[in-house]
Parts: sequence; C-alpha cells; structure tokens
Amino acid sequence: MTDALVVRDLHKTFGGTKTLFGARSHAIHAVAGVSFTLAAGETLAIVGESGSGKSTIARMLVGLETPTSGAISIAGKDYSALRAEGSRAFGRTIQYVFQDPVASLNPRRTIDRILDVPLRLLRGYDAAKRAARKRELLDAVQMPSDTLERYPHEFSGGQAQRIAIARALAAEAEIMVLDEPVSALDVSVQAQVLLLLDDLKRELGLSYLFISHDLAVVESIADRVGVMYLGQMVELDTAPNLFASPQHPYTNDLIASAPRLEGVT
Repeated sequence: MTDALVVRDLHKTFGGTKTLFGARSHAIHAVAGVSFTLAAGETLAIVGESGSGKSTIARMLVGLETPTSGAISIAGKDYSALRAEGSRAFGRTIQYVFQDPVASLNPRRTIDRILDVPLRLLRGYDAAKRAARKRELLDAVQMPSDTLERYPHEFSGGQAQRIAIARALAAEAEIMVLDEPVSALDVSVQAQVLLLLDDLKRELGLSYLFISHDLAVVESIADRVGVMYLGQMVELDTAPNLFASPQHPYTNDLIASAPRLEGVT
C-alpha cells in the first residue's frame, strides 16, 4: 500500500516566548519528535491520556495548529506547498471530524445549508449537482432525506455525528482525521457509528487517523495503533500485536485499565 500521510520528526511547542517584561515564558513541548505513516485504506489510531499530544497532532494535520518543526506529506504533497495552494485544495485532501458533533455544526443553519458549503466551496458543484449529492451523502450515513430541513439541535448525538461525517465526506477527501469521534456518545451508539465508519472506509477507500483515549474502541476499528505519552510516540504496532504483547509499560497500563466494548467486531 502507498502512504496517504507521512509525518517525520513533528514538533509543537507552546510558550517559550519573551513576555512584556523581557522574561521568557515556560515552553510546553506538546509534541516532541513524532514520526509515523498512514497507508492508503488504513485506520491508524493514536491513543493516550489527555495532554499526551494526540489531539495536537490531529489539529496540526488539518491546519488548526502550525507545527513548530518537522515534515508532513499529505497524499504525496508537501504540507506547506499544499497549504500554499489555498484552503480549497487543502480541504479536498484531508478532512476533520470533531469530538462534539452538535457543537461542530452551526446551530443557525439547516443541515441543507451545512452540507451545501463544502459542496459549493470545495467541490464547486452547481445547484443541481449539490442537491443530488446531499441526498447521496445522507444515504451514505443512513439518515433520512427530511434531515435537510432540520437544525442541529433537533438531532441526537449519534445522528449529529452522522451528519458531521456526511459533511466531511462532501469534500471527497481520501484522508479523514477523527478526533475522539464517539467519546461523547452512549456505548450502544458508539458501536453503530464505528460500524458506519468501517463500512464507509471499505466502500470509499478512505484512510483514517483515529484519535482516542479509549483502547476498547480502538481495538474494534484500528489496523495499527500508536501510543502517545508526554508528547512522544512510545509504541507503534499492528493492533493485534499491540494488544497481545505491549512493549512499553505505559501501553501495558492503558490496556489493563481499558473496559471491553461489546457489540463491535
């Protein structure tokens, strides 16, 4: 398999700049020398506790944070060059699904208008093609067509996350960064959304970077797992190997403390 995403020696430091009185603020090394690849069609999970740096990596990959140093290649293109091409080119390459589905959707817009934005701005579709594509997207995430006339607050968390996934799919990017996409959902709803994501990956040939603190969820969906601890990736292996024989003490502790997720295979 070819690599959809390549990350080399990625660093992100917050602080460390001079204050108003000439002193230098304390530097926080949120991500310190992380390297990994994401193969086309693969689900790579990055796990760790809050503050481990996993979400900072996700935010850098989609342009919400700027790396301090390091190299990123997305779909064979250099990160800086891709950003220089503009938001349209960047958004057509990689998409982001947020942790809180309801908060990620504009409460003042109908779902029709929410889905219209990426189809119009990123894909450049005319009105007729946008209308047809919206119906296709709702079918893909198993939502009824009358969803379009409604507002985000009218949906449950699981339904809202399906809509957020549909919005990400609208860009037709092959790489999707999923930042704790089921952590705000009930366990039974988590299982449904995870199955949907797995189906979409197979049908559309997507590549997932799946950010989570929950190893039980990760075990059900990931091909490989990278473990973050204090800004560093301390272990990276296939999911079966990592869960059967963790090599790092921190990974072992995470696995030992993780509850099992029932209903997903």
